[in-house]
Amino acid sequence: MRTTKRIVKIHEIDGYNIYCLFNNGESRIINFKEVFKKWAVKKGDLEFPLIESISEFKKVKLVDGALAWKNITFNSTDENGQKVIHHYDLDPIVMYEASKFDESREVEIALLIKQERKELGLTQEKLAHKSGISKSYISRIENNKAIGSLSTLIKIIEDGLGKTLPKHHLKMINI
Repeated sequence: MRTTKRIVKIHEIDGYNIYCLFNNGESRIINFKEVFKKWAVKKGDLEFPLIESISEFKKVKLVDGALAWKNITFNSTDENGQKVIHHYDLDPIVMYEASKFDESREVEIALLIKQERKELGLTQEKLAHKSGISKSYISRIENNKAIGSLSTLIKIIEDGLGKTLPKHHLKMINI
């Protein structure tokens, strides 16, 4: 649904693997042992404490769509020469590219619909009107109380949210 990748949820952390949901609805796995190896992280690098200690690594939090470690900081100065402390975070686009699709999790359509609706400033009632579906049904879909048929989801996404589903995706599911 979006072009700029962001992480919207951390499902779980298992060792140096972080299982997370991106704003395109994909659940993906980021294997940080592979990432740090590819980056050739060594002693003295900002990331090194994360390799050295699994307990430090597991302090990861989701901050503004990115993975962040408030336990890892670095200093800089602002335009006025004032000292600024930054927390270590990783660009979600880089994390998406370094991850692999998590086949064990389904796409979380309900979360995506709700987030997109809110970003567009639509109420459930307005979304229902635009897509020709009842407000109560929109609410049930967004709260995982109902699973909409594919044609209903297409109405919500295309008519209600004004998004276009790529035709090659529809062909993959025989529509």
